[in-house]
Amino acid sequence: MELMNAKGTRDFGPEDKILRNDVVNKLTTVFERYGFSPLETPIFERMDLLNAKSGAGDESDAVKETFKFKDQGNRELGLRFELTLSFSRYIGMNPTIKLPFKRYELGPVFRDGPIKLGRYRQFWQCDVDVVGSKNMAVDAEILTLAIDTFKELKLDAYLEVNNRKILRGIIEFAGIKPSLSDSVIISIDKLNKIGKDEVRKELEQKKIDDSAIAKLLSAFDVSGSNEEKLNMLKGILQNDVGREGVKELEEVLSLLPKGEVEFNVTLARGLAYYTGTIFEGFMNKSKVTSSICGGGRYDEMIPKLLGTDKEYPAIGISFGLDVINDVLKLENASVKKTVADVYIIPIKTTKECFKIAQKLRNSSIKVDLDIVGRGISKNLDFANSLEIPYVIFVGQKELDAKKLTLRDMKSGKESSLSVEDLIKKLK
Repeated sequence: MELMNAKGTRDFGPEDKILRNDVVNKLTTVFERYGFSPLETPIFERMDLLNAKSGAGDESDAVKETFKFKDQGNRELGLRFELTLSFSRYIGMNPTIKLPFKRYELGPVFRDGPIKLGRYRQFWQCDVDVVGSKNMAVDAEILTLAIDTFKELKLDAYLEVNNRKILRGIIEFAGIKPSLSDSVIISIDKLNKIGKDEVRKELEQKKIDDSAIAKLLSAFDVSGSNEEKLNMLKGILQNDVGREGVKELEEVLSLLPKGEVEFNVTLARGLAYYTGTIFEGFMNKSKVTSSICGGGRYDEMIPKLLGTDKEYPAIGISFGLDVINDVLKLENASVKKTVADVYIIPIKTTKECFKIAQKLRNSSIKVDLDIVGRGISKNLDFANSLEIPYVIFVGQKELDAKKLTLRDMKSGKESSLSVEDLIKKLK
């Protein structure tokens, strides 16, 4: 048997996993700074949830790319392709939950789709969502959270923002039937990727007439600053839904410092459940062209799942852990090879070193210890290969003096310290 990974999956060795853990810790720090609490849901769901019309919509790539299977009771199940549907199910199953409810969740999702740099078939998403508020201040808070996350991770990234009501207003302006809106939005989402000519061909295949296509595409020729683009759209969109979308986006942008986000009228995001503000984050000047985060407002999903008239306005954003990791590695971010802060080398003092190691560990110092009996030279080579910053030598001389020899592996400088002083220095 030839040993290999399943296509689109990867193993993460210590260097990669340490980097991933560091990113997760920084994400969690920002999420909790904004008052979001943790939640965990299963990695697979019932297919009727994943196929829900209130969810992604039958035409979305995400639904088509679902890994499907059956359990022993012949029930149809699927690996989750995102975290939003599971979050919506959780809200529906917990009707007494206090609103607004703010949560974050981090975990693997799965899509049986094409593979490229920054896109895999198993990948992690890190989501934050708010349910229970229609206020545009919530939308602005999510965008501000994303900007703070870029800063925390030291990413040279930017945010694009749009509003689904603007897109629906453009579709209405073009004279296209509302029943075709979701299908047309999926095509609009490809404008920046495949260009107008290919999108036109795709719309023709959807039986939309040439004059409607021309009118539709003309509405995306706005340019200038955010304010200038919105003003141009005000002249084009005379319908209620389009005007409402412009008004909402203006309110969101008014709450943010100028220049923090870019209004992109072609931004569509393919999933059908978005109802208002939508956004995506991208790297500046990077080989990774996939979005590093994305999300939007989905006010109708939860009520449709529940079959209720009660309102559950919701908005969320998802950060792609794998994409962010790829970016950091490409930018030559400093990556640790081991979690150990110090390496103890026993010189015929293994028993005593175990006790010393435990004292350091009890003080929250990350300690590794020679447990195979290497010589001093090989132990130093080992510590150097893992780039462990400090080494402690413990021989009979050190035990008699009740002081340990600490070597700074970067400078080569050595010092003689008691265990207590050693703990103070390493902490």
